Amino acid sequence: MSKPILAIVGRANVGKSTLFNRIVRKRSAVIEDVPGITRDRLYGDGVWEDKQFLVVDTGGFLYEPDEEIYQEVKNQVLIAVEESDVVLMLMDSDSGPLPLDIELINELRKQSKKVFYAVNKVDGPKKEDAMYDFYSLGVDLMPVSALNANGYEELMDSIVAQFPEGGEEEPKYPRVSIVGKPNVGKSTLVNALLSKDRMIVSNIPGTTRDAVDSVCSFYKKKYTLVDTAGIRRKGKMARTV
Repeated sequence: MSKPILAIVGRANVGKSTLFNRIVRKRSAVIEDVPGITRDRLYGDGVWEDKQFLVVDTGGFLYEPDEEIYQEVKNQVLIAVEESDVVLMLMDSDSGPLPLDIELINELRKQSKKVFYAVNKVDGPKKEDAMYDFYSLGVDLMPVSALNANGYEELMDSIVAQFPEGGEEEPKYPRVSIVGKPNVGKSTLVNALLSKDRMIVSNIPGTTRDAVDSVCSFYKKKYTLVDTAGIRRKGKMARTV
């Protein structure tokens, strides 16, 4: 039996990657104060109270529904929800509830999954007052701060209690990294090898922001493919991702 899976979903820039990195205890996901940094599904190993599980960081819902890449992000989010055992939706206390929060809540209500709803960036008593703005959404809420861990233990205790019993450590496979300049077709090659749309493919350079692992089989042997962000010349690299 494989490990249980926790999917973290929410709007862009609500702190999903910060929470993901706290759970996996390392900086696996790129964090930047720019909406849309995470686009593909990013997997990591989590442990809480001796319970091992997989956690999935997902791309954030954005306000450009007519653009192809944002529809692809939404598709990746829904795939993560479908394959998960428990879903955690994060919202942002600084912005208050927004229409995209309502849209995602409505999507999650269609799923037969256990969903936790948490308001992030609640890092002090003054921020707790912001919780009242979210009660109109009609869901049970938990306050948390992914940055300084306020409410983190209570949240993780509640999540782990919903995981199915059993689970075993995933086997380790030889790793094959696919590298190259931006927009040369790395993600397209990964999708071809996997025979599915694991990675978001776009003509926009830099669509892949994080290194993303996927397991595939060749001649009855399994390998971990690593799709990487495009390598840029130093002179063309900006301070933001």
